[in-house]
Amino acid sequence: MLIKRIILLFFRDKANVFFSLLAVLIIIGLYILFLGDMMEQSLRFSLGFDSDKIGVTMSSVILAGMIAVTGITSCMGAMNISVNDKEGAAKDFLTSPASRRKITGGYIFGSACIGMIMSLVALGICLIYIAANGGVLPNPADFGLLLMTVFLSVLCGNSMVYFMSVFIKTDNAFSAVSTVIGTLIGFLMGIYVPIGQLPETVQWVIKCFPLSHAASMFRQLLADEGLTVLFTDASPEVLDGFREMFGITFTYGNYTAGFWFSAFVLIVSTVVFYIASLLVMRFRKA
Repeated sequence: MLIKRIILLFFRDKANVFFSLLAVLIIIGLYILFLGDMMEQSLRFSLGFDSDKIGVTMSSVILAGMIAVTGITSCMGAMNISVNDKEGAAKDFLTSPASRRKITGGYIFGSACIGMIMSLVALGICLIYIAANGGVLPNPADFGLLLMTVFLSVLCGNSMVYFMSVFIKTDNAFSAVSTVIGTLIGFLMGIYVPIGQLPETVQWVIKCFPLSHAASMFRQLLADEGLTVLFTDASPEVLDGFREMFGITFTYGNYTAGFWFSAFVLIVSTVVFYIASLLVMRFRKA
């Protein structure tokens, strides 16, 4: 019942839904204004020729990051309900027959369900756009991996948001923190500016941020095949450099992180943040 309540409250509050998608709307706005043209010009320069597939390929790179952002911003909007309940409804829940563990689980799973719904909608929009513009749609195996990536991305984002909510007691404070994170998340996932154009220290911050690996996984599944076709006549080193430039793959020294390495990072981060949240809550009770 609590999960159903959270989902209904989230979608009933239009302002909450809007601000949950604010970071996504910012990405779309920047893409229309200059981001898309800048990345397309960069790809044309790397290739040395023009192609009608350049636009849709770079759109796939941007849209892949948008899907990853949708997961965490939707979870923040949903978790805002639990923070708001701390000032009112939570007291009533604690006096009910339901255990504290079930109440906490209801908030966590409710937030995750909303993140899944919104991410799947974003994924559907992305696939429709790619198909409408003549891009390469993922095959059934890659589509299954896309769904898995949505699942892992939402779980990881939800665990990070829940960990943050443990320390926040008021709705205003959570809203302020969510606004800051929603603004910075595009940089932390290498969406606003190609990762390779940033200072090395900043690149390492992005590579160590768990959810940037979700964006990398989405890019590999949605854009990598198109890039491989475009770079057919280029050397493998040029293609690898371009992948690293736009955060399709991450390089740590001589090691290039692949799809399953990023999946492992998301799984480990999810477990760590959930365990850390439980430890903080137990420490406070003690």
